Amino acid sequence: MTAQSIPAVLPLHGIGGRQDLPVPLEFAVTGAAVAIALSFVILGLAWRSPKYRGAASGRTLPPPVTAALDSAWLRWTVRLFGLAVFFYTGMALLAGADRLTNPIFGFVYILVWVGLVPLSLLLGPVWRTLNPLRTLHLLACRVLRHNPDVGLLQLSPRVGLWPAAAGIFAFAWLELVAPDRATLTVLQAWLSLYVVFGLFGALLFGQRWFAAADPFEAYATLMAKLSPWGRRSDGAIVVRRPLENLDSLTPRPGLVGLVAALLGSTAYDGFSRSSYWITWAQNTGYSEALLGTLALAAFVLFVLITYSAATVLAGRLSDSSRTALPGLFAHSVVPIVLGYVIAHYFTLLVLEGQRTLILLSDPLSNGWNVFGTGLLGVNAGITNHSTAVSTVQVGAVVAGHLLGVVSAHDRAVALFPRGRALVGQIPLLVVMVAYTVGGLLLLFSA
Repeated sequence: MTAQSIPAVLPLHGIGGRQDLPVPLEFAVTGAAVAIALSFVILGLAWRSPKYRGAASGRTLPPPVTAALDSAWLRWTVRLFGLAVFFYTGMALLAGADRLTNPIFGFVYILVWVGLVPLSLLLGPVWRTLNPLRTLHLLACRVLRHNPDVGLLQLSPRVGLWPAAAGIFAFAWLELVAPDRATLTVLQAWLSLYVVFGLFGALLFGQRWFAAADPFEAYATLMAKLSPWGRRSDGAIVVRRPLENLDSLTPRPGLVGLVAALLGSTAYDGFSRSSYWITWAQNTGYSEALLGTLALAAFVLFVLITYSAATVLAGRLSDSSRTALPGLFAHSVVPIVLGYVIAHYFTLLVLEGQRTLILLSDPLSNGWNVFGTGLLGVNAGITNHSTAVSTVQVGAVVAGHLLGVVSAHDRAVALFPRGRALVGQIPLLVVMVAYTVGGLLLLFSA
């Protein structure tokens, strides 16, 4: 079976349905909710003092390994590799055929957007070095003998991650809502705006703009907090437990908006594929793009409001300061986002990821076979194991919420008065159980 014979499934994000579950859907949902509630009780009894030390923790790597990882030659090798991939795929974007055999669609929607997650989990915050826009800015600054940290203006700390949160929403809209999103014209327009937005912002504010505004970098950096690799507060590269690494996430303005955009857009992905939504949207007489935009915004706002309200109420119940709590507990949502990403995009990455890698040998669809992969076929064996896939999907959602409960509990016992720590977590527990139930129902509603 060749790559060209596999039907294009870019709009789809997984296989399997409720009939493929090893147990009835209602049992899976109930069991997941009970498991999360039970974990809360067990943690309350056995985990009464904070165990994570965040940025102060970690075991340092051997000095030769640290020196190699921090070396300029390795960093520039990675940067130039990212830049080479950027220009190579740019050929497909600017001069390739406007059909789904053009690898640029799979490259952007799958290898970059979905592939950032396993890449960041395995290698840590490597996207910061791979980011081609950062490399272009650094090269331009070197040629002009200009300090890349200095821009024409000062970037206010209050900006935080809000531009990146808006960028996440914009990409989710492109992927899930935009009409003709699998056409070159639409993708060219979005990526042109992305490049201009990134480089012009770097001109104004220096390279710190990328950390604040690049949606791919913000997403990858967030996921890298669940990797075992990190930097200690003294700058040393260390190995630490993933949840302890996650505990080192620094609250910033816009962080809550960023995680809400990620979680809400993934939830909308499941909802938008439900038969109820498809039938209703097609029969209303209104523009499906308008309805999709409003629904996507509603899901993001729902996560933002419910999570923020739960943390504020947690502060009230625990007699703690409430204004900073949404940011201080935002790290506990990251494992939930990861669980949703695995559940929704795992099979897409396996199947369409293969197809994209094959098609990358022929970026202009003119018969090239640059990497020797053009005649290979897609191994679609995963489609024969729909029950196993559904089990992985349910397990990812439940495990993500369980890890979120653990992270939230450790932070709560560190922040809340000893006698009120458990009571203060109840609103967060209710929200996480609701997210679990809603996430599973949306996942298997298609």
